[in-house]
Amino acid sequence: MGSRSLMDKSKRQINYLRLSVTDRCNLRCTYCMPEEGCAFVPHSEILTYEEMLHLARLSVQSGIRKIRLTGGEPLVRKGFIGFLERLCNIEGLREVTLTTNGVLLKEFAAAIKDCGICRINVSLDSLKAERFSHITGRDFFDRVWQGIQEAERLGFSPIKINVVALKGINDDELLDFARLTREKPYHVRFIEFMPVGEQNCWSWEKFISTDEIRARIETLGALKPIKADPYGGPAERFVLDGSKGEIGFIGALSNHFCNICNRLRLTAEGHLRSCLFSEQEIDIKTPLRNGKDDAHLLELIKRAMESKPKDHGPLGQGPRKCVRQMSTIGG
Repeated sequence: MGSRSLMDKSKRQINYLRLSVTDRCNLRCTYCMPEEGCAFVPHSEILTYEEMLHLARLSVQSGIRKIRLTGGEPLVRKGFIGFLERLCNIEGLREVTLTTNGVLLKEFAAAIKDCGICRINVSLDSLKAERFSHITGRDFFDRVWQGIQEAERLGFSPIKINVVALKGINDDELLDFARLTREKPYHVRFIEFMPVGEQNCWSWEKFISTDEIRARIETLGALKPIKADPYGGPAERFVLDGSKGEIGFIGALSNHFCNICNRLRLTAEGHLRSCLFSEQEIDIKTPLRNGKDDAHLLELIKRAMESKPKDHGPLGQGPRKCVRQMSTIGG
């Protein structure tokens, strides 16, 4: 296989891998990893760092040019910085990024920057400490905000803030998050609440579409479109008049972006997954641990890319639910 990005059957170029390094997390967000009922993957079944690096190199051979590290929470895994440094040195990989909940960001920001990462995503669903505690199950808002400020001080750019919009829970803060982009060079991403995980408690009552979010934000001023990044994610990007930062909308349910999706996922326990809303997975860990050669592993990566579903169905039929817990899939 060459180094060019593979096309799937729908002529989409697959060049972006989301890699979950752990299913553990130091928060217990109500929509992701509730306090009770979570079954963690045994440590022996989680990919080792060496295995991840091996599969990352093969992914680059298959045309992957960007890797985003996710979890769970990546920073809770012991030895993560050493792994990150080695990953950033893989030849042919153009971009490595990280999604974190920010709890440990202040502690690790400088080391992350030293590895060569300058772009970072922080999940933050409320700017109010008490509400943050209610959503996440932990009183860590100040730690997260200090981590974001430290990242800004160190020169991370962009700093993206991911906001899962929940009607009746945090949708009264949508304008506050949008105003934040006027004061700071942050990229705020509003993400629709998705039915992911058996204990997700998804409901239409909590769902708010990106169209509605956008309409509310437009009361602050005009939104000017920004050209998409070829290695970027699915966000529709805009800048609010007079802003230092930008605003993005990710409408996984109401505005499917399947036709431009360029992503492949590698779960924490070593399964390749080509679509968040498809239960089809390819186990690449077992053949890797059984000593299969790289040609066989490359074929599995190719198969995962080529089998990417065309779409995940119209919203009118009701959203398809992803049974797997988000923390094991990779964000």
